[in-house]
Amino acid sequence: MAFEASSSLGLTNKTSAAADPKVGLLKELKSHEIAIDELNHLPSSRAVYQRNGNLFFRTTIQKAKAMEQKELDSAKATLKVLDSSS
Repeated sequence: MAFEASSSLGLTNKTSAAADPKVGLLKELKSHEIAIDELNHLPSSRAVYQRNGNLFFRTTIQKAKAMEQKELDSAKATLKVLDSSS
């Protein structure tokens, strides 16, 4: 019973996010902003792991920040397109 309730709640959340793509996009924006802030607080000599598909690769903080910034800019552009079409 508990499993059924939790799975139906998960479907409800996914359905609401699918119904309003802006909500999912705003969450993605926030996620990238947090990742950039976290990377900014690490020492520059430290290595980090960046996810690419289902694999993690070791990289530098600068490369990880650049990738996160690129993803953030892409999400912002998509949000702008959604806002202008509404």
